[in-house]
Amino acid sequence: MKDERGFTLLEVLVALAITAIALAALLRASGLAAENSMTLRERMLAGWVAEDLMAWLQRSDNPPPLGEQRGALSRDDHDWRWHQSVAPSDEEGLLRVEISVQSGRGADYPLASLVSFVPRRRE
Repeated sequence: MKDERGFTLLEVLVALAITAIALAALLRASGLAAENSMTLRERMLAGWVAEDLMAWLQRSDNPPPLGEQRGALSRDDHDWRWHQSVAPSDEEGLLRVEISVQSGRGADYPLASLVSFVPRRRE
């Protein structure tokens, strides 16, 4: 009997199956990383929109009206929906303003939320 070298068909098939499973797991992990990156980018942009809206309120000559307001705007090739809630604060002379920003593409949860205080009256 001759000493044969090499792999059997079964060994080759097992090695191919292990390689296919490893590559599928690697592909799934890279897909999740890309999805997380896009989600973080969208949250960052929503935070900037909330900061812009709050800065506009803080620099305005008139205080915002009490109650809730909603609106939409387009910025950075994105459509955004915002919700603003204004209420008196415990500190006299200040209004508590909360702004939350959602994606305009149908997400029903806020991507960013910001709370700040603005003067009731400008002097």
